[in-house]
Amino acid sequence: MDSNFASGLSQFFAQWGIIIIMLVALIAMFIFSSRSNKKRQQKYQSMIDELKPGTRVRTIGGIFGTITNVKDDVVFVSVGPDKARLVFSKQAIASIENAPVEATLDGSIVDTEKK
Repeated sequence: MDSNFASGLSQFFAQWGIIIIMLVALIAMFIFSSRSNKKRQQKYQSMIDELKPGTRVRTIGGIFGTITNVKDDVVFVSVGPDKARLVFSKQAIASIENAPVEATLDGSIVDTEKK
């Protein structure tokens, strides 16, 4: 009986073994992917919660500026040498930037910390 069981088991894995391994691998990839997405989402949310006036940011459209005001879900960002104020949703902020540089009207780059 033991040899019948072993024979049946090996026959089962011969037919279904690859499919079972593929399903287990697919499930594992899904779990690891969802965990990393959740961590990334939490990190982004904490960055959004930290936004305050004076913070240098980059928007999802590639605009660099400094936050001048935060109200609920809206941020006011001053950009360029003339300090034009733009209004964005908090979700439009892609990252917080540490580089204190700004473009002038003639296209040159200036270090705003040296002013």
